[in-house]
Amino acid sequence: MPSLPRLRPLAPVCLLTLAACSPASKPVASATPEVTVLTVHQSTVPLTVELPGRTAPFLIAEVRARVDGVVLKRSFTEGSDVRAGQALYQIDAAPYRATLASAQAQLQRAQANLVSNNAQLERYQVLIKGNAVSKQAYDNALAAQLQAAADVAAARAAVTSASINLAYTNVTAPIAGRSSVSQVTQGAYVQGGAATLLTTVQQIDPMYVDLQQSSAEGLALRRQLTEGSLARGGPEQAGVMLKLEDGSLYAHKGTLEFSGVTVNQATGSVTLRARFPNPQHLLLPGMFVRAEVNQGVRPGAMLVPAPAVTRNPQGEATVMLVDANNKAQQRTVVAATLLRGQWLVESGLKDGERVIVSGIQKLKPGSAVKVLQQPAAPAVAQN
Repeated sequence: MPSLPRLRPLAPVCLLTLAACSPASKPVASATPEVTVLTVHQSTVPLTVELPGRTAPFLIAEVRARVDGVVLKRSFTEGSDVRAGQALYQIDAAPYRATLASAQAQLQRAQANLVSNNAQLERYQVLIKGNAVSKQAYDNALAAQLQAAADVAAARAAVTSASINLAYTNVTAPIAGRSSVSQVTQGAYVQGGAATLLTTVQQIDPMYVDLQQSSAEGLALRRQLTEGSLARGGPEQAGVMLKLEDGSLYAHKGTLEFSGVTVNQATGSVTLRARFPNPQHLLLPGMFVRAEVNQGVRPGAMLVPAPAVTRNPQGEATVMLVDANNKAQQRTVVAATLLRGQWLVESGLKDGERVIVSGIQKLKPGSAVKVLQQPAAPAVAQN
């Protein structure tokens, strides 16, 4: 075995060669990026606009004095709910009772005078036929009877006026609602001629909300309805949702009552009025709120989640699609309206295309992708 010693030095060289040729020395292939896609479909999308506004009472009545006098009593608790016709104040009625009694006495005197004149006229009517009295005497009797009748009518009017003034001393609530702060106290002197303000009563169920919309937005809306790119929403067209000052959503849906026809020259806006039920009296007059008003429906539109839409250097909206070969493709779309976290895509997409909604980072057009899942299209939010 003389050849064995010469072969031993070659063993380390072979080991190094095998190590260099092992699979661990090969470069690792880059992984295919994984993306989440959404298959988009055309649908009829309701459009809403958020407008600022303030609440206003459904009815408001300023309770004012209608006769002069001293306030003897206040019969309600400030801030409480009052009924229509409920007594609120009592004004000193003694002078008005005396005036009414005097008017009633004048009426009785006038009625007695009328009875006498009627009897005299009846006698003269018989005597004039036999020429027992002159025509002048008969005419005087007739004039006296008419004067007495007029005196009775004037006396009755005076009694009615005195009765009304006496009733005004008992000040009652003209409407049902929530009372405000009393502007007068017991012992205060009020005047009917100056219409002294006593308190205010406001009906706050239901409640009005006065919204402000720019005239330019209203003009664009009417133009879209005329052109047909926007359709009316049917019975739900007038529905209004309300957001309170703390950002919470009001539990009751309102109804759009009317849209103003005059543009405010200072603000360039038009007033829209909506009515909301307010059974818990959560809404108070003067609150600042925001309302979502239905504008109509956009037929043939698509909704895409906001993270799927980006902007190119030119400011155009773009999305990444997955084609039939599972490769990413970039597409420019028209998306100018954001609805509750979803962009309304008006053009640029076809029905059934797959839009990448996650995994877009560092994704280049033309690169192969792996689709993890395909969630269902998000439901269109209905108001």
